[in-house]
Amino acid sequence: MTKGAYIDLGLAVLKTEAAAISALVERLDDNFTHACELIFNCRGRVVVTGMGKSGHIGNKIAATLASTGTPSFFMHSGEASHGDLGMITADDLVIALSNSGETSEITLLLPLLKRLGIPLLALTGKPESTLARSADIHLNVSVSKEACPLGLAPTSSTTATLAMGDALAVAVLEARGFTEKDFALSHPGGNLGRRLLLHVSDIMHSGDAIPLVTSDATLKETLLEMTAKGLGMAGVVDATSGRLVGIYTDGDLRRTFDHMPQVGTALVSDFMTTNCVTIEAERIASEALKIMHDKKINALMVVDDKLNIQGALNMHDLLRAGIV
Repeated sequence: MTKGAYIDLGLAVLKTEAAAISALVERLDDNFTHACELIFNCRGRVVVTGMGKSGHIGNKIAATLASTGTPSFFMHSGEASHGDLGMITADDLVIALSNSGETSEITLLLPLLKRLGIPLLALTGKPESTLARSADIHLNVSVSKEACPLGLAPTSSTTATLAMGDALAVAVLEARGFTEKDFALSHPGGNLGRRLLLHVSDIMHSGDAIPLVTSDATLKETLLEMTAKGLGMAGVVDATSGRLVGIYTDGDLRRTFDHMPQVGTALVSDFMTTNCVTIEAERIASEALKIMHDKKINALMVVDDKLNIQGALNMHDLLRAGIV
C-alpha cells in the first residue's frame, strides 16, 4: 500500500466515527435527562458492565465517572454470574453496555437485577433488543456503519458508546458543582493534584533550615548563612522582635559590589531589600510559583500576618515538588 492509501483509510475511519458521534446529537432527549438524574441521585455506586470491546469502553466510563465525583467501578459481565454480582448493593445503579443488546452474559443478569430492585441504564445500538426493553432507561447509541471495512470490528459503535458515557459523566459533573479542587482530590498523583493540593507549608524549609540573620549582622555573616543554607538568600529579622525586616539575595549581593564595601564590617541592613515579597504558609504552592514568575524572583520568605518567620522556599523546592 502507498502512503496515500494509508492516509485515505485513516481519514475514512475518522470521518465515519465522527459521523457516528454527530448522529448522537439528534438523539439526546428526555431519556438522557432521566439517565443523568438516575446517576446523580444514586446513593450507592455506579456499576458499569460489559463484555469484549464494550467491556473495555465500560472500564473507561467507570473510571471517568469515578474521577469526576460519581463513585463507580467496572464489573466484568462474565464474572458477575460467578460471584461478582455480590459486589452490587441495593443502593447501586447498573449501566450495561452491549451494541447488540443481546449479550448473553448480560441478559443472564437481568432477572437477578430485577429481583434485587437495582435500577438499570442500558446503552445499546438496538432499541428493540432484550437489554433495551428490560432497562429502566435506554440510550440509543446505534451507528449506521462500523469504521472497519469488513463491518465486523467494533469501531464506530464503541466510539459512540464512549462519547455517550463522557456526555453523561460531564453532565453529572456540572450538576454536582464539581470543582478543580474536587478533581485534584481524586488525582493526588497528577500534575493538577500537586498544583492544587500542595501548600507552601508542605514544601518550605523550616526551623534551623531557614536562612536567617539579624539586622545588625555583617555582610560576611550573611554570606556564610546563605552558603550554609543553600537557598540563594537570607531573611533579615529585627534583633529584638524577630520579625522580618528585609531579605538579602544573590541579586542583592551583585548589586552590593557596585559599592565595594568591606564585607567584614558592612552591615547587611544597609544593602538588603526592604518591603520584600513574602507568602503565607497556608497558601497553595502554585501561588508561590506565580509570585516568583510575576516578580522575577527565585525565593520567598514564608511569614504570618505579623511578619513572624515560618519558613523559606525557592524555585528548586517547587521543581522538586513537581509544581513547575
